[in-house]
Amino acid sequence: MPTQSDTKNLTLRIDRTLADRVRTVAEVEGLTVSDVIRAALTEHVERRRRDPEFQALLRRNLERHQELLNMLADG
Repeated sequence: MPTQSDTKNLTLRIDRTLADRVRTVAEVEGLTVSDVIRAALTEHVERRRRDPEFQALLRRNLERHQELLNMLADG
């Protein structure tokens, strides 16, 4: 379990219907709403990490940022 210094508080705005669904899942599974949201976010990020298309987008994004940094450094 992460310690408080290892965590970051975020404000998440979702519509009432989704909030009710998340709360229902949490209640049925005996979890907190935060637990359900953390699990969903973890799953989403892990899917992206394994997705070749996302990895290609990530590489292009990194290359573009490197180009911008190079332009700034060159003055």
